[in-house]
Amino acid sequence: MPSAGPRGTEFTSAGAARVMAAACRQARLESDGAKLIRFGENALFRLASHPVIVRVARTGDYLPSVRNEVEVSRWLAQEGFPAARVVEDLEQPLIVDGFPVTFWHLIRESERKPTYGELGTVLRELHSLRRPENINLPEYDAFGRSDLRIEKVPGIPDDDRTFLRKRGRELRERLAGLQFELPKGPVHGDAHGDNLMVDQRGDVILIDFENFCCDHPEWDLMVTATEYDSMGWASDSDYAAFVDAYAWDLRQWPGFATLRAIQEFKMTTWLMQNVNESADVADEYARRIASLRDDDAPRDWQPG
Repeated sequence: MPSAGPRGTEFTSAGAARVMAAACRQARLESDGAKLIRFGENALFRLASHPVIVRVARTGDYLPSVRNEVEVSRWLAQEGFPAARVVEDLEQPLIVDGFPVTFWHLIRESERKPTYGELGTVLRELHSLRRPENINLPEYDAFGRSDLRIEKVPGIPDDDRTFLRKRGRELRERLAGLQFELPKGPVHGDAHGDNLMVDQRGDVILIDFENFCCDHPEWDLMVTATEYDSMGWASDSDYAAFVDAYAWDLRQWPGFATLRAIQEFKMTTWLMQNVNESADVADEYARRIASLRDDDAPRDWQPG
């Protein structure tokens, strides 16, 4: 079964909608007509009557990271950094049926998508900030919720679980031997183009802070480098623009192969949690787990 709150609400799109509506009642916001705009690590709803996005976390286990996310948003606002903003006059997060819920100001997007060069610039500027003194930022959790997903996601063959457990152990051993090059500082923790938005004024806005931490910037460069190097999702010119903007290429660092393997592992377990949502997701998960079993196999993965 999907993850559920203590009162039995399942984290499906319908269950998340019920949690969202109950949270809106507590916050005195109208939820009628709310539209589900994303369903993955969180369920995101756009309210019809207010310029607000409501985020429902997948499980109560995520509460510490959700609290961290709210604090980071408020700190970035103080720094004047272009980033998503929580609704200021609400105590957040709310807990509804065991699920953490947060409220965010709607970012009105332009038709233009952010470029790889802009992603590199945003990350360079973020990494140049001083670590906030009033937030107890964790170190980067290299494997995130992978272990939780491997153990709890239903409908996964036992052989896949056994393989993923073994793969996780091997990657942890490889990670322990790495020598990072860049000094520690603020790190987004899930830095890719989908976590940037361009608003109607043309400003590039950073979003999604639940993995925000203080650690080596290599972790923020890992996603784009892997998507280019393994999957070919970025063109040569796109990746060159990213590297030029950031002024450092992770792929030239000896530890890149290990970070790339960790990213592929996490991308597979992230998709795995929605394997029961559709046949397309199930097919893509099957493609990814098959290629993980062969380091030399092409990663002909589809974004998801």
